[in-house]
Amino acid sequence: MSADGLAQAQRTMTDGGVHPTAIDVFTRFYGLLESGETGVIAEDDVEPLRDVPHLADLEVDEASARDALAATVVVKLNGGLGTSMGMDRAKSLLRVRDDRTFLDVIAGQVLAARAATGARLPLVLMNSFRTRDDTIAALAAYPDLAVEGLPLDFVQNREPKLRADDLTPVRWPADPDLEWCPPGHGDLYTALYASGVLEALLAAGFRYASVSNSDNLGAAPDARIAGWFAASGAPFAAEVARRTPADRKGGHLVVRRSDARIVLRESAQTRPDDADAATDIERHRYFNTNNLWLDLQALADELGRTGGVLELPLIRNEKTVDPSDKTSPKVVQIESAMGAAIEVFDGAAVLEVDRSRFLPVKTTNDLLVLRSDVYRLERDQRLTAEVDAPFVDLDDHYTTVAAFDERIPATPSLAGAASLQVRGDWTFGSGVVVTGEAVLDDPGTPSHVPDGATVGPTGIS
Repeated sequence: MSADGLAQAQRTMTDGGVHPTAIDVFTRFYGLLESGETGVIAEDDVEPLRDVPHLADLEVDEASARDALAATVVVKLNGGLGTSMGMDRAKSLLRVRDDRTFLDVIAGQVLAARAATGARLPLVLMNSFRTRDDTIAALAAYPDLAVEGLPLDFVQNREPKLRADDLTPVRWPADPDLEWCPPGHGDLYTALYASGVLEALLAAGFRYASVSNSDNLGAAPDARIAGWFAASGAPFAAEVARRTPADRKGGHLVVRRSDARIVLRESAQTRPDDADAATDIERHRYFNTNNLWLDLQALADELGRTGGVLELPLIRNEKTVDPSDKTSPKVVQIESAMGAAIEVFDGAAVLEVDRSRFLPVKTTNDLLVLRSDVYRLERDQRLTAEVDAPFVDLDDHYTTVAAFDERIPATPSLAGAASLQVRGDWTFGSGVVVTGEAVLDDPGTPSHVPDGATVGPTGIS
């Protein structure tokens, strides 16, 4: 670990066309990494977050809400490829409701909100160099979506993966693309600033940004939250929700004892000895939905003060250069979380929202539920839960989207299910109904659930 490693990384980024501001951000993180910083947040140094206001209890004037939404831009993080589900293109192009993709539903939500409120409400995507072309091509189906003078997207930065042994840029001739990685979604701020999009939004009269992941269709434009945020005067706000047993391992918000600031603690920032406390959902009640609200002027002022380098905490992520080859060289990826910016801004706020604002799809288990009759797609393109979502646990035969679609070509009814556990290689027919705590045991050979069958606690009937 030496200045030579940093110099090599800086040269690699310059030669790769990375913006100088992004290189400055990387340089700061590299210094933290080389000094032994891990980004770990000890339980002894924090207190639980308490007394969070709930959206349902707020009184927001309707006219003020409309005015706030009129000054808001919708930013969606769209850099993910869905590699964990075997995809090699933008995850937002995955079909989620009939023939509609994430991107179709997002576009529909924005257009419906415009029609209902009269707001210009731009949609701006943060793409990666791997998702941009396919995404922009798909958006051609919505010629009314673009707002004059503003881009539909900007591209997040990239950085070299570093060898774990000496922190020099890794070389992998078998696939040079794997030598690079995204800097985590904390790159949002650097990319907004360096691309000129932040300046363009402010010049066009937009003051606020609603930011969320493109795979979370629950985060539809919301005038009431916009009105609350504008009235709060906060420079930054995070939507949080109550943790359930399913959220034990996710990022959660805590209060730092040394300065009483709200901070985000991700799983990767938790000491092994603190795992029990961190996963105690009665102690730490709120998880981070990754739905954020930004005051764009406050963000511009802070980035201007720091030269575009927000002082976000480091996340050290150890992997192999080829994620599919555990024998390939070990690397360190320098990352940061966009939600961690809550500790950067004085007066940052939090707001508790219902679970309906958090519907991410991280696995094919989630995808099956989202495609099913558990949800109804409303005219404004919001998803409404008809019943409590069942717990779905599919085995390894369904991990990739291709394998999942091959085995479940027609989505079964899950509205009457409490849970569904599938073991073995089952292919589902059409019109299948799942009820109660349904189980399909492994038959040992590829098997078929007949058309119109019911799957329940005792299997197929």
